[in-house]
Amino acid sequence: MQTIEMFEKEHMRRDIPDTPIGSTVRVHYRIIEGEKERIQIFEGVVIARKRAALRSNITVRKVTAGIGVERVFPLHSPKLDKIEVIRRGRIRRSKLYYLRQLKGKKARIKEKEKY
Repeated sequence: MQTIEMFEKEHMRRDIPDTPIGSTVRVHYRIIEGEKERIQIFEGVVIARKRAALRSNITVRKVTAGIGVERVFPLHSPKLDKIEVIRRGRIRRSKLYYLRQLKGKKARIKEKEKY
């Protein structure tokens, strides 16, 4: 088991900001199309987070043209360029799967006050 733990510590990224559930984030992800490489930005609300060392990931949801789109991003992937936290939400749940059924103003999350 120690070799697995050593491997995980070696490959974990240190530049990932804290992305709490309910926060609005902008994820910059590298896309390879043929021989070209570009960065695609995906902006949405973090509805779930899995904390498992090297296998950690976040699920980000956005609504585009009335259609909800969710994407799972592995946090320690080399394709992940950076994550920007735009605003932090005030929530009381660990998973926000209930947002899938809500539309419009009901799907909004209040912003956490800064002290």
